[in-house]
Amino acid sequence: MTLTGDELDRFEYLAPDHLVRIFLPRDGVLELPDSEQWWPALQAIPEERRPFCRNYTVRRIDHARKELDIDFVLHGDGGPASAWALKVAAGDRIGVLSDSADYDPPADTTWQLLIADETGLPAITATLEALPPGMPAIALLEVDSSADEIPVRVPEGSTLTWLHRRGDAPGMSDVVIRTVKDLDLPAGTPYAFVAGESGMVTTVRRHLVKERGLDKERVYFCGYWKLAASLMETST
Repeated sequence: MTLTGDELDRFEYLAPDHLVRIFLPRDGVLELPDSEQWWPALQAIPEERRPFCRNYTVRRIDHARKELDIDFVLHGDGGPASAWALKVAAGDRIGVLSDSADYDPPADTTWQLLIADETGLPAITATLEALPPGMPAIALLEVDSSADEIPVRVPEGSTLTWLHRRGDAPGMSDVVIRTVKDLDLPAGTPYAFVAGESGMVTTVRRHLVKERGLDKERVYFCGYWKLAASLMETST
């Protein structure tokens, strides 16, 4: 989704995993918090008018054109973000609040390991495309099937492997950890960035640190969603 607005020319883009809060209209009406203390201001809006708030990653920003891209995973109308993305039309409005970024490979890094499921694709693909010259990376991206693969520019010296769940539900496949366990890691000084379902990223980090001997300070992992919480939300 490409967003535009006059304020985007002063959006300070920090890193490829730059987090934003998006505010989505409720019943077609967008009422935004009107204070720098945005969370209390959001909670003060009556629930029937309060916008839905979700966390997303910037996929691309073009300051000159005042454009910001955010990728959405479509999973029906069971959640407010997916439901909005399925029905959105040119000219529709949402709120965007810049937050932070944590991707920060040390200066002595010689290669990177980048791993994600669908929710981490924007951060990992942006990271892959922004690698400095001479910095190789191994990228492993989990999706359901080849139909879910997206175009990614892979720099020379880096590799991208798409991992398919082949019908397993999101968060229920072990294809990532199986692949990582079979991976021949290069020599040198690594930095790993793992993003996606909380259980997956925790399992991968544990393997890299305890079984592969990577320094835990060189493994940045971020759980973008939790399977258990998702199942609870669905069951209600």
